[in-house]
Parts: sequence; structure tokens; C-alpha cells
Amino acid sequence: MKLITAIIKPFKLDDVREALAEMGVQGITVTEVKGFGRQKGHTELYRGAEYVVDFLPKIKVEIATGDTMVDSVVEAIAKTAATGKIGDGKIFISELLEVIRIRTGETGEDAV
Repeated sequence: MKLITAIIKPFKLDDVREALAEMGVQGITVTEVKGFGRQKGHTELYRGAEYVVDFLPKIKVEIATGDTMVDSVVEAIAKTAATGKIGDGKIFISELLEVIRIRTGETGEDAV
């Protein structure tokens, strides 16, 4: 089993969610996060004063999935989240040692 974590632009969330739902992904976790990479933030003007916005708003999407679906999930996220501009985000894939569904006690891929 794998945990796929994607950091994407906020306005791409609906597209990514729809693409994952079409492939049969049953559950995702979404978190509003802030950060920066090569984008390095930007400057804004507020009431005549210029200030630097270091951390940009992003969305973190987490999906636990079986090994057989990893490539198709990653491909769907990469395709739908891409704008071709800096700051599109990243996808991380981690190994999941165990998953336990609290309500039923199911473990492994049955719990996903």
C-alpha cells in the first residue's frame, strides 16, 4: 500500500477530485496548507504599503491506495493539476506499513 501526497494549486482541487472519483478512488483527505518552493512568494500592496508574502496558499491532497492503483492515481493528479506554470506543486509517494479501519477493525487494503 502507498500514501500519495500531492501539493497543488487551490483552484485545481475540484478537477483533481473529479478525476480521482472517476477512477474509483473512494477517499481523499484535503488540507489547506501554505508553503513555497522555487516560486519564492511574491510582493503585494496593501493600503499603500508593500509587503512580501513568503508562504503561498496550497492544497495538500492525501490518498491511501493499493499498489496496483498508484501509477494511475499519480498520472490523474499530474495531468489535472498541471497548468504549465511555476508553482504547480509536487507529488510524494510513501510506503504505508499498515492501515486499520477503526469502525470494523479491518486491516490492510480492505481498510482502504
